[in-house]
Amino acid sequence: MFSDAMPAPTQLFFPLIRNCELSRIYGTACYCHHKHLCCSPPYISQSRLRYTPHPAYATFCRPKENWWQYTQGRRYASTPQKFYLTPPQVNSILKANEYSFKVPEFDGKNVSSVLGFDSNQLPANAPIEDRRSAATCLQTRGMLLGVFDGHAGCACSQAVSERLFYYIAVSLLPHETLLEIENAVESGRALLPILQWHKHPNDYFSKEASKLYFNSLRTYWQELIDLNTGESTDIDVKEALINAFKRLDNDISLEAQVGDPNSFLNYLVLRVAFSGATACVAHVDGVDLHVANTGDSRAMLGVQEEDGSWSALTLSNDHNAQNERELERLKLEHPKNEAKSVVKQDRLLGLLMPFRAFGDVKFKWSIDLQKRVIESGPDQLNDNEYTKFIPPNYYTPPYLTAEPEVTYHRLRPQDKFLVLATDGLWETMHRQDVVRIVGEYLTGMHHQQPIAVGGYKVTLGQMHGLLTERRAKMSSVFEDQNAATHLIRHAVGNNEFGAVDHERLSKMLSLPEELARMYRDDITIIVVQFNSHVVGAYQNQD
Repeated sequence: MFSDAMPAPTQLFFPLIRNCELSRIYGTACYCHHKHLCCSPPYISQSRLRYTPHPAYATFCRPKENWWQYTQGRRYASTPQKFYLTPPQVNSILKANEYSFKVPEFDGKNVSSVLGFDSNQLPANAPIEDRRSAATCLQTRGMLLGVFDGHAGCACSQAVSERLFYYIAVSLLPHETLLEIENAVESGRALLPILQWHKHPNDYFSKEASKLYFNSLRTYWQELIDLNTGESTDIDVKEALINAFKRLDNDISLEAQVGDPNSFLNYLVLRVAFSGATACVAHVDGVDLHVANTGDSRAMLGVQEEDGSWSALTLSNDHNAQNERELERLKLEHPKNEAKSVVKQDRLLGLLMPFRAFGDVKFKWSIDLQKRVIESGPDQLNDNEYTKFIPPNYYTPPYLTAEPEVTYHRLRPQDKFLVLATDGLWETMHRQDVVRIVGEYLTGMHHQQPIAVGGYKVTLGQMHGLLTERRAKMSSVFEDQNAATHLIRHAVGNNEFGAVDHERLSKMLSLPEELARMYRDDITIIVVQFNSHVVGAYQNQD
């Protein structure tokens, strides 16, 4: 049902790779950022999995038994041959999911502070578990953009990518508009459009669940109408974002508990609830930028300094074991006797990396509720070992929340762009490198710095090659027309000197799907470019 599988060009090249000697390809792929993986027989490192299964079911997340011994045992008498993708083939894979949108100079209400955005995705899982969304709010000012990182499947990230922006938009609507929409539904009249979506053709929307999703959304705006006295008050964007996140997660949970007479929909809502997803969403309205983050995707602002160099300003915090405040929050929410079991091996209950997420009812529902829903659910759910077991040390649920942490930033003329990306990007690149690469791409100018070789022994010939490559970059136009694609090219293809190595890029994109996940995660990126002149004009008005 979820059609965002690995791009067709990649599928076409996999047979070519599989017909070669797999061990030889594996041996040549050692430029991987996670170099320790290349020094021993491959396995899916637990640190690479968002969700680590219970030991009894750990085999479900590993490659088939003995495949390493099998490939090592195969030997060919012929001379080893290397198979590389050509540059057009590499571009075909990298550009399969790219999308760009340019904001009209005048949208009918105001001059936008957003020039446009580029987005792209590169799968590692098959099907990809990441999702992305972008939309213009039609009844209020502002634009919404978000990336969603799924785990234990793509069902939850898919549902959140379709639904969250509607919940946010409704939360931002004034009382009069909510009444107008409700009256239109009551009388059977056409509804006011709330969002204008900006979607890639591959971005799937679930038509089968649209009625169910609409009914839950309608219940939400009816409650907002009842809670609002009708007095004219300013909408608090931060509060609206928090309420929208929490309400959608609550509806995902409720829909799974209630079930549906339609067997297909019943299985769908259960899949959504038992899988999980993180979300990082930006709302841009004039110079007001709000970022709502749940999980470990990130929002990074690209700031151009007076000397033309680039600096990164982080607008989100990771909700995982590396965040001391998150660790403290979790421990305070549970009894002291659970202090050592709430987080084990840097994971929630020893299993889940993000400490905030949508869905994941295995970490939210009581044990009785879980058993009751599973026993009354479809056979497919009952046969799924993931849904059956109870997390260890599960005493005082819920252990997980979807409540976002909201950051506000007032845009300045030097704030040139915003990067929203799932953790697949941040695992491979430092934030300063991300901002520099995007900044140089958007300006078409490289800020010259001394070439760093990072302690490597470099020959004169290698140094000459690096200088030649830098000169070629300055004299040629960028081959990518999309900033997110350009960033993915660097994330996957950068060598130890920080330059894109076509040979490495080819090898990484040639890995069959059972190997790709060992080297990297799904990568989803949105690059939002700001209109500095408009931002400056807003400041002058103030």
